[in-house]
Amino acid sequence: MDFLLLEWLGKPAWMWLGFLAIVGLLLAFDLGVLHRKQKEIEVGESLALSAGYIALGTAFAGLVWWQLGETAGIQYLTGFVVEKSLALDNVFVIALIFGFFAVPRKYQHRVLFWGILGVIVLRAIMIGIGATLVAEFAWVLYLFAAFLILTGIKMLVIGDKETDLAKNPVLRFIRRRFRVTDALHGERFFVKLPDPKTGQLVRYMTPLCLALILIEIADVIFAVDSVPAVFAITSDPYIVYTSNIFAILGLRALYFALAAVLHRFAYLKQALAVLLIFIGAKIFVADLLGLEKFPAAWSLGATFAILAAGIAYSLWRTRNPAPHLKGET
Repeated sequence: MDFLLLEWLGKPAWMWLGFLAIVGLLLAFDLGVLHRKQKEIEVGESLALSAGYIALGTAFAGLVWWQLGETAGIQYLTGFVVEKSLALDNVFVIALIFGFFAVPRKYQHRVLFWGILGVIVLRAIMIGIGATLVAEFAWVLYLFAAFLILTGIKMLVIGDKETDLAKNPVLRFIRRRFRVTDALHGERFFVKLPDPKTGQLVRYMTPLCLALILIEIADVIFAVDSVPAVFAITSDPYIVYTSNIFAILGLRALYFALAAVLHRFAYLKQALAVLLIFIGAKIFVADLLGLEKFPAAWSLGATFAILAAGIAYSLWRTRNPAPHLKGET
């Protein structure tokens, strides 16, 4: 059992294996017990599941605090909140993808479940690469910080742009190179149908599979922002990965709760932009103030304040269901 004490990326193997065991049990319980049969997830169930995942993610902060100390616990909690907040932006894209392919709600959970499995692997790879770079070249953190500041400024200046998925280069490439059905075939990602030329049964991808591919690609794009954001909070790969995965685990439940009310969070993107600028800037501010690290408690407090302001402002501005009609009466 000595291998359990071997260190990997700064932490003993038992800590990594224990975390992965928790994630595996949660996914098995979700798929094997809660959603063994395909069904439409109602908003009430979605809210309950989302609250449960948030509670588990927050409770894990207590374990981190107990094992690694107060600062590590606060850093995990800050990373969890930041990642959960940035995941809200992902909800907008997921809703767009499901709408484009006309995926019924009862099949959406299946797509998101397999999407989460892909996220667990992809985030591990990206965080492993990031941790190696930070360990070898400390100045990489300043590149991450500058990138976050520029990304935040870009989000504030450019704002939202309409996305035409029909012109997505990946989607167009897949449709040219592979057989794809025009219609859904239940919950199946692949089906066997007669070839129009030969009449032989061949494998086709379904629109449900295309939706899964685009969601995975969207996560990689979002990870380019979120992974550096957490590294700007802490360079500990264990805290970065666990906070990322716990935040992502509840994304499916959160999606079903928020998909119908996304318009109420119209100004959340601006709050996320300010948050990215703050996270990037605090690394440079810490240097200017002669601090080894920006105080973890200050970072957590500022994160909550920025997000609370963005959510409150969004809810206030969208309290009227049709504000654009005011000038037409």
